[in-house]
Amino acid sequence: MSRALPSVAVVGRPNVGKSTLFNRVVGRRQAIVEDTPGVTRDRNFARAEWAGREFYIVDTGGLEPDVNEPLAAAIRRQVEAALQEAEVIAFVVDTRAGVQPLDLKIADLLRKTEVPVVLVVNKVDNLPDDHSYLDFWELGLGEPRPVSALSGKGSGDVLDALVAHLPEMEEPPEEALAVAVVGKPNVGKSSFINRLLGEERLVVSEMAGTTRDSIDTLMRYHGRTLIFVDTAGLRRQSRIHESLEYYSALRTERAVERADVCLLLVDGTEPVHVQDLKIAEKAWKAGCGLVVVVNKWDLVEKETGTAPAFERYLRERAPSLRWAPVIFTSALTGQRVHKTLERLLEVAEERARRVPTAEVNEVLRELAERQPPPHYRGRPVRLLYGTQS
Repeated sequence: MSRALPSVAVVGRPNVGKSTLFNRVVGRRQAIVEDTPGVTRDRNFARAEWAGREFYIVDTGGLEPDVNEPLAAAIRRQVEAALQEAEVIAFVVDTRAGVQPLDLKIADLLRKTEVPVVLVVNKVDNLPDDHSYLDFWELGLGEPRPVSALSGKGSGDVLDALVAHLPEMEEPPEEALAVAVVGKPNVGKSSFINRLLGEERLVVSEMAGTTRDSIDTLMRYHGRTLIFVDTAGLRRQSRIHESLEYYSALRTERAVERADVCLLLVDGTEPVHVQDLKIAEKAWKAGCGLVVVVNKWDLVEKETGTAPAFERYLRERAPSLRWAPVIFTSALTGQRVHKTLERLLEVAEERARRVPTAEVNEVLRELAERQPPPHYRGRPVRLLYGTQS
């Protein structure tokens, strides 16, 4: 039986370039990068490979051990959880800022974890002439590894040091099922994933837009590895002003494109919004499976037939949802949340099903008899055969 991949946790104080390093290792711009502290708020998983070794790399928010503001405390819990799951830690510091008191505090915390630490000194742009990174021996975490995450200089040496601490894989890793959790802002996507996982894996706030990035989260269910992508809520174009909001919306669309199954969360207490319909259409055009999750159903006053009536209304509003299963849930109470896992596995299985060529051609024949193809240059078009691609 295949086993899950080992993980590398990327940690450090705010704005030292953790997400830039994460993107460099992954090989694509998966995490939003901006010169503003606090852009990364949750754990972000991605699959990476170096020197024939596969692993998950985990981007985390900026760690501030002594700050008690609610969002900082939530980020701190995310980082602590990532450290508990990691086989090796990449501790990122900033050579331009030098050794900061916060770096020293984080170094003290990491020494207590008993997890191997690779000290990564970022923003060393003039390798091999710049030796400022040597000052970080002061942290007492071994040899500082200089890198410019932006240009990629030194990244190979850093990766060599990281994979040296990873355990050997005796069996090939399994292919994970990618699940994009999509919906308009503040519909409860992060709360829904946290309820599924049984832990606070994603930062949840009453403020719409707490999730600024597409966050990958791993879980195991019935022997399968699932990668849940909690996406930033897609807003209407007219409401996207900040560059962070623009990149969040773009990242959501990319998450849908790489997903095997999309979970479309809609708010059961509100009429179906045009934005819900546009998101459903994006998922349908991307060719991924689709499950509609009606959240906040515990807040709806119910009579006999309330759920079937809402489902009919939903399908009438969105033809692309005509064949999608619909589940009524509450992330707050947990009502029917885990039924979603069963449905998404069923949809994934159907999506991967191979249809024999004979069946495809039988359907084509029946369609051609019912509605003959148009003529081309005065001659009837003949359908020779079809096959599943």
